[in-house]
Amino acid sequence: MYFAQRSDTLSPTRFRSLSRRALGRAALAGLAIPFLPRGARAAEIVWRVGHNAPVDFALHLRLLEVANTVATRSEGKMAIKIYPDGELGSTVGLLAQARAGKIDAVPLSNQVLSATLAVAALPMLGFAFSGYDQMWPALDGGVGTLLRTQIQQRLGLVPMERIWDFGFRQITTGDKPIYTAADLEGLRLRTPPEADFFALFQALKALPMAMPLSGLEEALTTGAFDGQESVLQLVKAASLQNVQSFCALTNHLWDGQWICVSGSSWSKLSPKLKDIVTAAFDESGLKHRQDTALSEAGIRVELEAAGMKFNGVDPKTFRAALRKAGYYAAWKAKMGEESWALLEKYTGSLA
Repeated sequence: MYFAQRSDTLSPTRFRSLSRRALGRAALAGLAIPFLPRGARAAEIVWRVGHNAPVDFALHLRLLEVANTVATRSEGKMAIKIYPDGELGSTVGLLAQARAGKIDAVPLSNQVLSATLAVAALPMLGFAFSGYDQMWPALDGGVGTLLRTQIQQRLGLVPMERIWDFGFRQITTGDKPIYTAADLEGLRLRTPPEADFFALFQALKALPMAMPLSGLEEALTTGAFDGQESVLQLVKAASLQNVQSFCALTNHLWDGQWICVSGSSWSKLSPKLKDIVTAAFDESGLKHRQDTALSEAGIRVELEAAGMKFNGVDPKTFRAALRKAGYYAAWKAKMGEESWALLEKYTGSLA
């Protein structure tokens, strides 16, 4: 999970109680906060990695795991210091620092990267992937290779091979479940204010509206909104099960984080250390994917116990509505023929 990069992010304080339970479900209870071995204190190379998650979140714990792995496998020659909770700045600021070589690495979402690299938004196409069975082959395969190449060539950053997971976004409603695209027509839906969210739901004939999370529960209670869309972690953290009865597992948008290394920092590593660093980040990244899956499964159990009803949807109806509205055609023009053709190798025909 990541922070201070999109408008629907809850503050770390409001997330903490959720995170402790989620990490327990994710089998991280045995992963004590690690310490670098003594040899690492006199390391020849010391990296700084900044992020905005709280210290008890899976992202931070897995990054600490990376630091331990690198220190051990390099026999103390390299140390990585992890700075959580925005200690080194906002996500956008960390991106700028990494490009300037002032910090050594940072987790960056596709959404943040897309502000300066349009093709980075490709995995965030609405209803592109039905689920992880389609999405991981694309991001670990050709789509991921395309994005990593563009990030390195255009931004001067070196992404690790495995993207870390944030999760698919779902739709919750108060009075009626969502099964097909027709069920969204006229629905007053709270979304983040970014243009891509508005474009998606306007194409589906919903009425997307932005508002701060601080007032969302009250707005849903009073009927100012019919529903909202977010990852399940946010539904639980904001206690939306108290004012929403249904959750449609739409998987309508997904995002994750690339571990992006400063080009100047990368160039100073020996081939052996590059292999050690890449393996450490990618191994922990795969574990972080499992953490996210286990956390979401546990949260669903909690939400169902609180009375929220979950249902699947027919993604074909949503894709058909988006195709008819010209949504996919517009994205294809923005992404370019080559990128679009590569995406459709994994998703099937969209435009």
